[in-house]
Amino acid sequence: MAEAPFNLADFCLDPGAADDEALLLVDAERVLARRTRAELRQRVERVARALASRLPKGERVALRMTNTPEMAEAFFGCAKAGLIALPMSPQLTREEVERILADSGAALVVVDDTTDAGAQGHGVEVTTSAALTGDAELPATTAEDPVLLIYTSGTGGTPKGVLHAHRTVLGRMPMRQGWLGIAPGDRVLHAGTLNWTYTLGVGLMDPLAVGATAVLFAGKAEPDIWPRVITRHAINVFAAVPTVYRRLVKHGDPTSLHNSSLKHGVCAGEALQAELWHAWHDATGLQLYEALGMTEISTYISSGPLTPTRPGIAGRPQPGRRVAILDPETHEPFAEPDQTGLLAVHRSDPGLMLGYWRRPEADAEVLFGPWFAGGDLAHLDAEGYLHFHGRADDVMNALGVRTSPLEIEGVLARHPHVQDVAVTTVPNDEGVEIITAFVVPAGSPPDDAELIAFGAEHLAAYKLPKRVVVTTELPRTANGKVQRQRLRAMVAEQNFERPR
Repeated sequence: MAEAPFNLADFCLDPGAADDEALLLVDAERVLARRTRAELRQRVERVARALASRLPKGERVALRMTNTPEMAEAFFGCAKAGLIALPMSPQLTREEVERILADSGAALVVVDDTTDAGAQGHGVEVTTSAALTGDAELPATTAEDPVLLIYTSGTGGTPKGVLHAHRTVLGRMPMRQGWLGIAPGDRVLHAGTLNWTYTLGVGLMDPLAVGATAVLFAGKAEPDIWPRVITRHAINVFAAVPTVYRRLVKHGDPTSLHNSSLKHGVCAGEALQAELWHAWHDATGLQLYEALGMTEISTYISSGPLTPTRPGIAGRPQPGRRVAILDPETHEPFAEPDQTGLLAVHRSDPGLMLGYWRRPEADAEVLFGPWFAGGDLAHLDAEGYLHFHGRADDVMNALGVRTSPLEIEGVLARHPHVQDVAVTTVPNDEGVEIITAFVVPAGSPPDDAELIAFGAEHLAAYKLPKRVVVTTELPRTANGKVQRQRLRAMVAEQNFERPR
């Protein structure tokens, strides 16, 4: 029996009346562009038919564009045309772009007025969405057809493509009340850019699919700007990484969000530390819902309107998710709670990727019978809350004892003179791996003894840093994750800038 037709773009764009507000592009003061549901559908249809005139179903189309309605229209246009969209950050270097284009086999690069393809000489056709012409018939698609290819940023090595099917949008449905709390008519603003799956999902697909408005930000993202943007444009749900909330609390005016249109904030991308949750809640009176996920399946663990928040803990599996903790040796699910192992989600979840692009050996590293486990270490307590212990490749082995850097970071971040902190192991002069804390100070830097003594109030002695490195900033990926391998290299090369 043939599979039933299904298309991601139709799923997202069909809800709502023709004159409903679908998409806004804003800066801190004004609306720069607006699309109704009817206008957005019409523009997506035009792009889709033009793309289908050029490319057969299944080809890859790189989107190297900024946060604009045209980027959204190109993404949905690829989906309607049966093509595979490949969102790319405009900040990538030419070398990075060419590497991804070569690996993906992309047939076309779509740019806008502020970007270039970054791939001259590679032989790939470049165009703008406005220049696309044609009126071909659109092919039928199914839930299992590929639609999205995202290259993971990683902390080292060559990025690999994660391929998703049209059904990925169905896998987002448990997030609606399990995390986001988005309702028809809401305005949803994400602080990130559409080349990131977090923004593409929460900032675009999710609001449109429930009949809400997706709000894109085009201004300069200064730490203090978000309360003004939220208030000026009557935002109901704000999404960002914890780093954005941390800077907003420290440098912005979060108290101005009292009695505003904002219902709550949501965050993902890095661990939300308990003290940041409390600082946000104390300043705004609002909830901040955290989620845990990854490019391969987006978010599936969270707090939310149906799951009471426990600061410092990501939450519980969203309703309908099949989640388990696997024994790292046997890869069988633990039957009892409070067992630390590999966090896994069942392969029947529609949000799970089709696989890594042309890397079957990488698939084999994360698939264990009916389970997918991407390398996160965690345990589930008796009430179903998940306690995250970091990546399997982040867990430190100092003097023969395995320790999670996240636990140590959460403690040191409470120190009043610590603005940001990351922990990893670094070899000393004798080649012994010692726990090292990299600290961005808030005001005058704490000295080593002071910070270690502070940690000793909350941590066992074997978890304490033996060295403190003070620096002006931590190396992070575009998604806000600490690059621990770069921290180690910074020490080896003495390549870090100390505060003046």
